[in-house]
Amino acid sequence: MAAAKTTDDIADDDLEPVTDETAHQARRVVAAYATDADECRMLLSMLGIAPGESA
Repeated sequence: MAAAKTTDDIADDDLEPVTDETAHQARRVVAAYATDADECRMLLSMLGIAPGESA
């Protein structure tokens, strides 16, 4: 049986930036699980939480 498709898309205008503390904690988790520095940079960028990146 196929999974039901949801239509609960969120508009970009409805998204709120994460707090600095949340971004800091997320960076630590990503860094802990990344296999190397390049992967860490890529994941942080994809998540929008790279150091110096503002929301």
